[in-house]
Amino acid sequence: MDQELVIVPEELVGVRLDKVLSELFSDLSRSYIQQLIKDKKVLINEKVEKANYKCRLNDQIHLTIPEPEALDVVPEDMDLDIVYEDDYVMVVNKPSGMVVHPAPGSMSGTLVNGLMAQAKNLSGINGVLRPGIVHRIDKDTSGLLMVAKNDLAHESLVNQLVEKTVTRRYIALVHGEIPHDNGTVDAPIGRDPKDRKKMTVIEGGKHAVTHFKVLRRFKNFTLIECRLETGRTHQIRVHMKYIGYPLAGDPQYGPRKTISSEWGQFLHAAVLGFDHPKTGKYLEFSAELPSYFEEALESLEKLG
Repeated sequence: MDQELVIVPEELVGVRLDKVLSELFSDLSRSYIQQLIKDKKVLINEKVEKANYKCRLNDQIHLTIPEPEALDVVPEDMDLDIVYEDDYVMVVNKPSGMVVHPAPGSMSGTLVNGLMAQAKNLSGINGVLRPGIVHRIDKDTSGLLMVAKNDLAHESLVNQLVEKTVTRRYIALVHGEIPHDNGTVDAPIGRDPKDRKKMTVIEGGKHAVTHFKVLRRFKNFTLIECRLETGRTHQIRVHMKYIGYPLAGDPQYGPRKTISSEWGQFLHAAVLGFDHPKTGKYLEFSAELPSYFEEALESLEKLG
């Protein structure tokens, strides 16, 4: 447990306590500092104050930073496809079939297990089972994920997701021949009351918007690119089923008769772009379709 003592300098007089600590401890995120204040880990002149306390000249701030919670997740050496890495972020090309983070009863073989062996540091904002995880994609969806290596990076990336400035484009193979070249699905998504393991378009659900454009048409199938405006659970799978073009190979939302695949739904997170948390520079990455996806498209092409 770290103990810190700082004296408020003249240039920070009249500034809120949480902002003062953000200035003095630039490696701590604002939300983490606010949590420390709520948990009474911050004392001003040996008294508890709120985050909006206006600091005075020569106030003594005692800050206690607890030891990080012990992590029960075991690092595992994996041949991860790291597309990009620096001191703040990683971009990983996740294979289909891999779960993103551990859960009770399934504590190994996940992307997080591999990341913990690969990276020295990961952000702790999302808790001990999801270090570094800013967003996720389904187990049987392949493609690009951004990972935060510290809390400041995590906060920046989450804010970009909230502000809808992150570029996320997916390639999907769907049943049916979509007649129009472009479309938008704007329909709320929530838990299916008939099956709690599934999501559905439902009144009162969370706002969800998916834009799509046709890339190629096959007999009884269409290859599309989807751009996410929001990031709801199973969003593309639910939205495409809702408009009558469910994903091929999808055991949960697709038709019973579909392309048989050990890889599940044909959905790939192909493009990911965001502003770097430190420099502000826009970065964009792409990942080619997995081989099984390409092979399925070649088979459809031969069928005419």
